[in-house]
Amino acid sequence: MSGAETARTYNQRHVPRTYTPAGRRVSIYVSWSYPAEAGRNPAELDNRFSTLTEVRRVAWPAYEDPQWSDPYRFQQTIAGSLELFFWAWVPFQDFVEEVTGHTVPVYQRIDQAGFRTPLDERVLADTDVLFVFGLDHMVTGQEAEPGEIEALRSFLAREDARLVLGPHHDVGASDDLSVREVEHRHHGDPLVPRQQRFATYVRDVMKGLGVPVVNRYGLRPATGEDKRIAPLSTVGDLDERGWLNGVTNFNFHMHLPHYAVTTDQPKDIHVLARQPIDLSRPHPFTEEGNTEFNMFLWMPPSGDRAADVLLADSTIFSTLFGADDSLRNFWRNLVS
Repeated sequence: MSGAETARTYNQRHVPRTYTPAGRRVSIYVSWSYPAEAGRNPAELDNRFSTLTEVRRVAWPAYEDPQWSDPYRFQQTIAGSLELFFWAWVPFQDFVEEVTGHTVPVYQRIDQAGFRTPLDERVLADTDVLFVFGLDHMVTGQEAEPGEIEALRSFLAREDARLVLGPHHDVGASDDLSVREVEHRHHGDPLVPRQQRFATYVRDVMKGLGVPVVNRYGLRPATGEDKRIAPLSTVGDLDERGWLNGVTNFNFHMHLPHYAVTTDQPKDIHVLARQPIDLSRPHPFTEEGNTEFNMFLWMPPSGDRAADVLLADSTIFSTLFGADDSLRNFWRNLVS
């Protein structure tokens, strides 16, 4: 990667990118309301992100450099944790820019300043590959509007378009508190509350577009003796596009969603990669006999939809959880 840097900008309108045959224009859409997430009451135990103070306590001493710990330089509230997401997406943005020759804008449904950006033609007009990161807590009520679904249908009618959906985990959906505790002990992350339900917005999008998937649970991947995430179980015969060429693994994250397929029509959607689960930690999903969860899925073009639809969790594109050559190969495959 090049070492060239430019100054950061904020609070200005996106400059549309000109189409180039050799390089796809990639955009990221984060489905949260930043004020709704940052404004959650830290005294509430469930359905919120951690404050940065909590992150520092749990991850000590990883964030004790003044860059993170000095309250005059970095927010110590939930807002500080949200900003870590933006820091961790930068390497992905930089990598994609080098591959495609185009900058990668990050849109938020409602940003820090309260500007609301629905997923409409303003976002889609100069986008060829759209990533939708489903990081909105359900309690914040981020519902997809009919006009957004129609805009996405029009986008997906383009043969050169591609949609990557990333609904995050759904931890603690059960009303039984003992089940929530089992789920929590399975993934083992003290920063995740006993109930943390994500992705109303992406669920609405999937329903509106006829994507037969629902995000469930937060499952801990198996690791090897070197503590690296276990290799993916892939189905090469179904990977006609080569999405997983040169890819053996993603990055380790303690609680990843299972993308449950809700149709019995095998041609509608293909599960291309499954992730082995850490079976040393009980979970209701493994008690049903499951040893892997669905990690990467592909819906080939069908009917009026000329574009590909893919599902992969947003953590795969965040360097908060590491990145290696295998993961960068995956990034390249998705945007090339």
